[in-house]
Amino acid sequence: MSDSAPDQRLGRFVETPVAGETVRAFVPPPLPPVPTIDVLALLDRLSLAERALGRLDGITMLLPRQELFLYMYVRKEAVLSSQIEGTQSTLSDLLRFETEAQAGQPIDDIREVSNYVDAMIYGLERLQELPLSLRLIREMHARLLQSGRGGNKDPGEFRRSQNWIGGTRP
Repeated sequence: MSDSAPDQRLGRFVETPVAGETVRAFVPPPLPPVPTIDVLALLDRLSLAERALGRLDGITMLLPRQELFLYMYVRKEAVLSSQIEGTQSTLSDLLRFETEAQAGQPIDDIREVSNYVDAMIYGLERLQELPLSLRLIREMHARLLQSGRGGNKDPGEFRRSQNWIGGTRP
């Protein structure tokens, strides 16, 4: 295989029509992968991961409340997820916003990240009453888009058209 030839194990791009234009869409390879994954070769790494999960599980058992562990994780995840959508907010900006201090980034960006936190916490609480379901996902989506840039995008409803990451056009 030459250096310039694409590696088909990683997937491929195909041209497809979207909204009256032709765009390139990524199509991953079918499962299971060929060649199959050599689990025996991964045993050392799997063992390390299992031990790390065990330590994490042990630490969380020592916490008086699950929320203490989830607090920063949820916020960090919210910042990273919203950055995919183009926000410029940082974890520090979000924490300052939550303590009603002066924010360093545009308030809309921080409010959007704050909505991610609210939706995730709401979903975790609702999982005590509901199974993971389309209803729960719609409820979380409605909270996510309750204010800010997404308020006019049918909060709580599934998208009826294709979307993409990285701008307003494919």
